Amino acid sequence: MQRILSTYRYVNQPLLPELLASIRSAGIGAIEVFCGSGHFSYGSPQMVRELAGRLAEYGIRLQSLHAPTERGSGAGRSGGAPISISDPERIRRVDAMDEVKRALEVAETIPFRYLIQHMATSRQAVDPRTLDAAFSSMEHLVLFAKQRGVVIAMENTPNEFGSPESLVQFIKQTRLNDLRFCFDLGHAHIGEGVAAGLELMRDRIVSVHVHDNHGETDDHLLPFDGTIDWDAALAALTAAPESPALVLELKERSPGVPSLEQIRTAFDRLEKHLDEKGVSAAHT
Repeated sequence: MQRILSTYRYVNQPLLPELLASIRSAGIGAIEVFCGSGHFSYGSPQMVRELAGRLAEYGIRLQSLHAPTERGSGAGRSGGAPISISDPERIRRVDAMDEVKRALEVAETIPFRYLIQHMATSRQAVDPRTLDAAFSSMEHLVLFAKQRGVVIAMENTPNEFGSPESLVQFIKQTRLNDLRFCFDLGHAHIGEGVAAGLELMRDRIVSVHVHDNHGETDDHLLPFDGTIDWDAALAALTAAPESPALVLELKERSPGVPSLEQIRTAFDRLEKHLDEKGVSAAHT
């Protein structure tokens, strides 16, 4: 199992060399970088070059980027202005697309495989205007990403537009067949349920956000600290047509928590469960 950690755990602090060194020392060989402006200045060529050097120095692979969701602050902080590629207002939609394109341009310096993309903000509903806006954005972004060797993976989120049903239907209606899915276990658990979500999305899942909760709020807990049935979830995931990358996506609970030692232990438990089933997660 390739150990991949999302830097969402550290989104309220800069992605400094010391942090990357500590991640590598914990035995983690790949990361998904969350594009929060206070965390990683993805629009700064200098910062991107510096990150490229650090990743090479520490032997860390950039698996994926999580597209920006807010402007004006770190994505994990309150006060940032939400951005949406499905905004019916053209000016705001183009602004959101420009932010996503800046993130995709990172691949010109640091190759990565997937861009994880939310379809809408939590308050947006599915209607003809937002669907048209989403299609207009995605049609452009899919091509922009493909030219840089990146696949866009839409993430299921706990709102109407981001439900597994809506995402699957979106691809059917638009025929944007280059799109793939990032299956978020925690989001599914507080929505339609992990099994139901997987059944709908499984044919296009290339990445999985791994975290836990108690079925009510998006807590981003360590695996096994909530109420997800991990035996059933891992068995279903490893039976998918493409063996997806498992990305641990946690949230800071209090200063220093969860620690890298707790994260290492969580990876150990996941690996043990996978080994017992005689399967392994994807390496890419």
